[in-house]
Amino acid sequence: MGDRRRLAGRTPRWRMTWCAAALLLAYPTLVPVAGHAAEPAPIGQDPCAPGHTLRWRGGTVRLENDLFAGTDRNYTNGVAIALVSHDMEGRLRPDCLPQPLGLYTRFLGWVDPGFWDSAGAESTSQNVVARFGQTMYTPEDKTRTDLVRDDRPYAGLLYLGLAWNRRIRPQDAGYEMLDSRELTLGVIGPWSLAEQSQDSVHKLRGIERFHGWDHQLHNEPAFQLALERKFKPHADGAVQPGWDSDAIGSYALRLGNIETAASAGLELRMGWNIPNDFGSYPIRPGGENRPPSEATRLRTTQPHAPSAPRPGAHAFVNLEAKAVAWDFSLDGNLFRTSHHVSRRPWVAQAAIGISSQWLVAGRGIRLAVMRVWRTREFDEQVGQHAFGSVALSMEF
Repeated sequence: MGDRRRLAGRTPRWRMTWCAAALLLAYPTLVPVAGHAAEPAPIGQDPCAPGHTLRWRGGTVRLENDLFAGTDRNYTNGVAIALVSHDMEGRLRPDCLPQPLGLYTRFLGWVDPGFWDSAGAESTSQNVVARFGQTMYTPEDKTRTDLVRDDRPYAGLLYLGLAWNRRIRPQDAGYEMLDSRELTLGVIGPWSLAEQSQDSVHKLRGIERFHGWDHQLHNEPAFQLALERKFKPHADGAVQPGWDSDAIGSYALRLGNIETAASAGLELRMGWNIPNDFGSYPIRPGGENRPPSEATRLRTTQPHAPSAPRPGAHAFVNLEAKAVAWDFSLDGNLFRTSHHVSRRPWVAQAAIGISSQWLVAGRGIRLAVMRVWRTREFDEQVGQHAFGSVALSMEF
């Protein structure tokens, strides 16, 4: 490939190291005080009860694309398929879980033992989310075959994520929290198949393909540990009946060569029969949260119980501010020299959308549509960026 393969240099690693160390100092603010045990529960010999085993309750398909906003650059496409489990009550039994999940549960018990401290409390439940997805990033000029040094690198990510969501209401409190811990593993570079995916979609839609994928980031293993907490007013049942509104706060820390960042956000919702969950978000950890399993099981009962799911719709506004120490799509490869741009350390994002849920043949269906705006992420970027997000969820 000759000079076309010669890339733009290495990002100074001391800057990432310094920023990552600063973010690590914030780790205790996201993690409860550690308990004495590193295991979520003692391993017993009793038979596994249904509440201790993994049973899937639903799934979500998400599509994000900037063509919804009339552009084709920067974060240009993201797709994710997620499975969500039934809630698990009481102390967890790693020996009752599939081996990969059991290992991840023990890993969390070692990395973040405080996460399981209240897992056996009466007001606590937890569920599992498995997520498979792909994201891709491109510069603005699709016709250039040379390295576009002053624009975002060609980059793709193919990943698998495994998350625990823990929902808890502190004793006598009028609010509840959702703590999420997601481990994401994947690959950056040609093995992500981003080029092939984009070419196939562009060919199908009759859109000119991008010609600079020869300069995409190198193959590299990708990893990220995300820790997030959300909180909102406490509610019982599957929905908040009638006209209502609420506010959901959040803060998060992400560590890894996919992204290292700290963020804080706020979502405002208003509508009819708002679901008793923790909001609607673009693709991110904690986005696949659901109303409690016990409430959603009542969707087929006759007559309908007051706490059963009901059709409804609401509008929402989502605001987020983020401090970024590393972003592979801007900083390039971590372990090799690669093309990169001058990342901005502060990024703000706003989203506005509509979400609706209904019952079809006794199954819960939900559709959320949003438009997302993001401030400039690197110095060379021309203007802000916008994209659309669509999520379709179903209860099995």
